[in-house]
Amino acid sequence: MLRALAEQLGHPSGLRGRMVGRMLNRRNRGIIRAAVNALEAAPGSRLADVGFGGGVGIELLLERVGPDGHVDGVDRSETMLDAAHRRFRDALTAGRLSLFQASMEYLPLADASLDGVITLNTFYFLPDLGRAAAEFARVLRPGGRLVVGVFDPAAMQRMPVVEYGFRVRPTEEITAALESAGLVQTRHLRVGRGPDAYHLLLASPALPPAAA
Repeated sequence: MLRALAEQLGHPSGLRGRMVGRMLNRRNRGIIRAAVNALEAAPGSRLADVGFGGGVGIELLLERVGPDGHVDGVDRSETMLDAAHRRFRDALTAGRLSLFQASMEYLPLADASLDGVITLNTFYFLPDLGRAAAEFARVLRPGGRLVVGVFDPAAMQRMPVVEYGFRVRPTEEITAALESAGLVQTRHLRVGRGPDAYHLLLASPALPPAAA
């Protein structure tokens, strides 16, 4: 049972995947809203949710950018893509939203095209953290912002499900990978109380030497 749940959390599929997506929307809305707020994006911005899962991040990003902005959603799960196409049909028709089936190691987005990106609870399933960090650095505009969300590593180690395919990485390892890709951490926020509070890691492209 735990193995099956872990597989659905990493790559939702079919009826069980749709159920997992709805569960994640309910349980994670608060931390996703905190990540969207941390972007501090202005109306009219172009933002992305990479690994959007149940889609609540897309909903909140669309609210943030308003009618003149644009949101890109990227997820590798066909089930989650299908659900998002149904849920956000109006935004897709209006040209306010684009959806892509892809991994975060190979984002189907143009260089320096985004003002902000959120990606929550995705780094546990990454085989190549450095490659993904380089992709985030590539698609962000100068002055753009990345928000990475992860559960507290010590708290995760106590969850039986993580034995089945999760990579529990210290936040310092994530920060180092982002810095190696040219993204400088600007803030480290905690959502919740106590030592198990959720982590939001904020990073932006490093300024070139002449502008530093």
